[in-house]
Amino acid sequence: MILDISVVIVNWNTRGLLIECLDSVFRTIGNLSFEVWVVDNASTDGSVQTARNSYPKINIIENKQNLGFAAANNLAFSKMRGRYALLLNTDAKLTEGAVKHLYDFMESTPRAGLACGQLLNPDGTKQNSIANFPCLLSLLANETVLRILLPRKFPSKRQAYEKPIEVDSCIGACMIARKKAMDEVGFFDERYFFFLEETDWAYRMKRAGWKVYFVPAAKIFHAQGKTVGKGAGSRITFYKSRYAYFKKWRPKAYPIFFAVIFFRLLVNTALSLVGLLLTLGLKKTIRSKLKIYLELIKWHVQGCP
Repeated sequence: MILDISVVIVNWNTRGLLIECLDSVFRTIGNLSFEVWVVDNASTDGSVQTARNSYPKINIIENKQNLGFAAANNLAFSKMRGRYALLLNTDAKLTEGAVKHLYDFMESTPRAGLACGQLLNPDGTKQNSIANFPCLLSLLANETVLRILLPRKFPSKRQAYEKPIEVDSCIGACMIARKKAMDEVGFFDERYFFFLEETDWAYRMKRAGWKVYFVPAAKIFHAQGKTVGKGAGSRITFYKSRYAYFKKWRPKAYPIFFAVIFFRLLVNTALSLVGLLLTLGLKKTIRSKLKIYLELIKWHVQGCP
């Protein structure tokens, strides 16, 4: 039987967040026909059993190892029965009507392949929900500055949008994808373990003639960073995905992109070192940043393993 929505949630050791996320799905999705797929990446915190006890009817895929975000989602995509996939991070919670807003928009916009809503901090303030395709300009300049100086090219939370707008890509914490578009362009590229898989997906969809939209009426609370972590390991994963993206889509210019990224890393390291000296090493945040930057430099020197 074909359903309206297949909710897909990838989990890795975030039991409490997973249950809150599931609660929000069942509380807010309304009259739409739906199924839920939880793909667990070898959690050791009892996530699977807790989810199964709380919601016995959900579908659970238990991986024997952490396959990453892209590969885990693809397992559910291959089994889903919905005309749309609703991708949710475990640190995202739907508000009343959010899924209906996204669903109705997709139904009324036949060439929409992907769409996302407005992500909110726990206090209700806006997060950036839109991602631009990486380019040399965004690497050379601060993205916050670009969003101020070029708001039409770099839309962000700084602007107020009353109606849906077309964008490059979506932040992947919550987004809806049309199954027809997924079948045409393929699922996530599994060379991305985490980060930029949704950007790559949006780029492929646009190349195939599909469109990507931001739908501000759909509101989703997002505990940003709770599923990712903020240490050197997560930053290295981000750099790997960033380099994979440029190798794939900008192979001839890749050495330039690599040089610019590494140069910015060196500059940030130097600035953190100056800050550490000026504060006599008393600022914990600066010490933490410097430690991460040094780990990233070490990783680059080792050949980006």
